[in-house]
Amino acid sequence: MPITIPELKDWTLSIDFERIAWAIADREGESMNALGRRPTEELETIVSTVEGAEAGEIKGLVLISAKDTSFIAGADINEFDGYDTEDKIKDAVKQTLTLFDRIEKLPVPVVAAIHGYCLGGGLELALACHFRIADREEGTRLGFPEVKLGIFPGLNGTVRAIRAAGPLDGMTAMLTGKMLRPGAARAMGLVDQLVPTRHNLRWAARKAVLRKRRSVGAPWWKKLMTKQPVRGFLAKQMREKTAAKVREEHYPAPFRLIDLFETCGDDPEAMRLTETEMFAPLMVSDTSRNLRRVFKLSEMLKADAPKGVFKPRKVHVIGAGTMGGDIAAWCVACGMQASVQDLDEAQIGKALLRAKKLFKKRVRGKTAFDSAVARLIADPEGRHIKHADVIIEAVAERLDVKQKIFADLEEKAKPGAVLATNTSSLMLEEIAAPLKDPGRLVGVHFFNPVAQLPLVEVVRGEATREEEIGKACAFVAAINKLPLIVKSCPGFLVNRVLAPYMMEAVRLYREGQPREKLDQAALKFGMPIGPMELMDMVGLDICNKVGEELSLAPKGEGDGDNPLAGLVRQGKLGKKTGQGFYEWVDGKPKREDMDFSNTALTRVGEELLAPLLAEAARAEAEGVVADADHVDAGVIFGTGFAPFRGGPLHYAKTKDAAGADQAAA
Repeated sequence: MPITIPELKDWTLSIDFERIAWAIADREGESMNALGRRPTEELETIVSTVEGAEAGEIKGLVLISAKDTSFIAGADINEFDGYDTEDKIKDAVKQTLTLFDRIEKLPVPVVAAIHGYCLGGGLELALACHFRIADREEGTRLGFPEVKLGIFPGLNGTVRAIRAAGPLDGMTAMLTGKMLRPGAARAMGLVDQLVPTRHNLRWAARKAVLRKRRSVGAPWWKKLMTKQPVRGFLAKQMREKTAAKVREEHYPAPFRLIDLFETCGDDPEAMRLTETEMFAPLMVSDTSRNLRRVFKLSEMLKADAPKGVFKPRKVHVIGAGTMGGDIAAWCVACGMQASVQDLDEAQIGKALLRAKKLFKKRVRGKTAFDSAVARLIADPEGRHIKHADVIIEAVAERLDVKQKIFADLEEKAKPGAVLATNTSSLMLEEIAAPLKDPGRLVGVHFFNPVAQLPLVEVVRGEATREEEIGKACAFVAAINKLPLIVKSCPGFLVNRVLAPYMMEAVRLYREGQPREKLDQAALKFGMPIGPMELMDMVGLDICNKVGEELSLAPKGEGDGDNPLAGLVRQGKLGKKTGQGFYEWVDGKPKREDMDFSNTALTRVGEELLAPLLAEAARAEAEGVVADADHVDAGVIFGTGFAPFRGGPLHYAKTKDAAGADQAAA
């Protein structure tokens, strides 16, 4: 009796002449595959079809994707909010766990053929298969990013990752949330076989089915690490390393994962059951809800960049200082060609040396490194201007100098090239005033350090054309940054919101609050770095100038009235001079050993952040960006504002709501 092939929307099932079943994931209307409700139900239908076949009718099952960029990129995060109670989560998880167990128990070989992103629930599905093959293409990545969403793998991925890779590698992959290259995943044991390209996957999967290949799992010596006392020692080390990066009160998920391993790491069945019991409370927590919100905000910014209208390949940067040189180096690390122009050729040389350090971290292999070095071109005379798709000015904040540069660029740049300024304080309208076509000028405001901060403010002047804004956003997206469209105004969004926070720290310091207390209070709130250390790293001269330009600097002439200006007058500019609010030794601030109560730190933290929250609300009211979500996105990705709080406006709103509820009670 012939097998009935079900009609599906998010998968295609076919059986070839060798009786191999091919389940092809191709989620309808989406650019990537995700395990939403319907794709999971359809996968269950496919499994039922294989289970119901007579012996010999189907020799094996291959799971593969039709998408260009993903195998399965995880669970559908848009459906998460519908699971608002622990019981709902447990019910949904139970259904998927049962499906994955059925896949694992199929009598015929099941092979996952992986191209593109295989993340989270997608990797948990692949681990339930009997054999995993991935291609080596650059876009293929595997990993467990769940901790970044305030949870950990909840589809028995904890058990299967440890079974495949051993406790050290498996737990490290889950605790860090890093996306792994195929070679690293193969070395760990998460993948069993690698092929050169996507085009080799089907043939390799076919052979794996016909040869009935199965993953052998972690070697015996790795499995021994699940036993005591080694397991307890590993858990202790993991807890210490995790605590050095994040606070348990802010991000509990990795700590609960370590607890799970320490409690049940040698008992897979107990771990399966306990995983769900520990996963559900994390899923409904405020932390997870807010981190999911942050993910959606990042996707929102990516969506603001138009697709396919502008594909820059060559960038020219004028100004080889720290910012200009690092912008050029980052563009090269992202695959572009960049030329760097500066009157000081020695400055260009320093920029090229810094770039090599970045390339060593960002590109793999000598060939790729040599290629990156060759694509970063010293161009003191600006000969590459006429070839550039994007030209970025990153010189000192002097209006006359910038005006002269753009008047010259307007004559030399090719038609359609983006003319952009990296100004952080000058109005675009003033810079563009001498231009014949002021509508061509756009701002692209990067943040320091360029390689670490994901946001770029795309600044719209009064005359800037929408076409230029679109091209600038496309450029920002092409170098793997998040574009935030802001209107031209003092401080734009990020500096405008951050400056009151830093100046409040100066005011409290002037009133006698120890610098250590101010920094500890900010860290307790959830900021990535304290304001005193931050100002030292940015440069006290820069911070003081921003404070003066925004009329926020403490009033008074004496050093005691304005300690920030006083340090600047003394030449103590922070980390770059070795002395600022802190003395800097070997690149680190020298702190006094001081302890403060949680109550005191909470109170000071609220004082510190109050001006930032107020300024964020004013920025929204004045339309500096499109809406409140864009304010939150800009402040999170531009300043590192505590992601687990969901953004300053979201935090203020929920805080007010909580206060109202308490008052009503």
